[in-house]
Amino acid sequence: MICSSLPSSIGCSLSRLFVQELRGSLSNRSHPFRVSPKHKFTPKYIANSASVFFQRISNRKCRSWLIKDTTSRICCNQMKLENGLDDEACELVSGMEFSIGEGVDSVRAYLFRAVKNNNGTGILLLSDIFGFEDSSTRDFAYRVACNGYNVLVPDLFRGDPWPKGRSKAMFEEWLAKHNPERVARDISASTKWMVDEFVTAGISKKLGIIGFCYGGGRLIDVLAQDQGVYFGTGISFYGTRMNLTTASYVEVPVLFVSGDSDQLSPVSLLNDMERIIGRGSRVVIFEGRGHGFAHRPESPEEDKDAEKAFTIMRNWLSEGLAVSS
Repeated sequence: MICSSLPSSIGCSLSRLFVQELRGSLSNRSHPFRVSPKHKFTPKYIANSASVFFQRISNRKCRSWLIKDTTSRICCNQMKLENGLDDEACELVSGMEFSIGEGVDSVRAYLFRAVKNNNGTGILLLSDIFGFEDSSTRDFAYRVACNGYNVLVPDLFRGDPWPKGRSKAMFEEWLAKHNPERVARDISASTKWMVDEFVTAGISKKLGIIGFCYGGGRLIDVLAQDQGVYFGTGISFYGTRMNLTTASYVEVPVLFVSGDSDQLSPVSLLNDMERIIGRGSRVVIFEGRGHGFAHRPESPEEDKDAEKAFTIMRNWLSEGLAVSS
């Protein structure tokens, strides 16, 4: 099942639920999630008592979410997707915050898991500088999970993300506090957790990885280190601080998505990355778009292109990881 992000008219009926409804575009929506209490990691996250279940309609004209009731029946009309497939527009996703590891080496993370028609595939999502608790990042991760995936979003900044509104003059000072080696270790720990959960258990053949901005740049580092052992493909949204030499060690195809007005992720660099990595990699550039448009659009026009970018990413994941929906 695909939880479509494509706009269309749809009527939804939810029974015996406490439902809050939101109407509007992606650019002005509120975030449905409330962070659940922290949970120490225990083997196999499938402990529903520790999870909070959400239901959301991806469609703009009928977007709702389930607050607490995990047993209620959900009735949804069918919608016609552009590719001619009939799919339900509603999906259940579980969310759980927990810690990977212990002590000073522990990493907080949030896991989104498709409850209905889970394809068993794990996706590691690396956030932008605003961190793993940012509403735009979590909302995007939710939408990915809604397509049948298990999405893990680690806290790359150990509770110290870049505050919105802070002077850009302080950015390098802030970034210097986040040692690249420490960040790499946290990503490695998160990867190992996913390997143990999905790959070693025989649930998923390969993992996927998605990154925004800072995370999109670290995605290249991760894939170069992995050498195609655990990750089958990657999607870098306007990745920053990417190294061409490092890219030469990447052994899997990468989809690069950005805007032609994004000075932080120039088109020329992305084209070079595509050429160096090869293996069917692809660059998709949206005209007139700047940094962050795909996961935090700020206008109806950006919202429309964000939907297109999501669909391209969804198809790339499905083809690259050979999952069935």
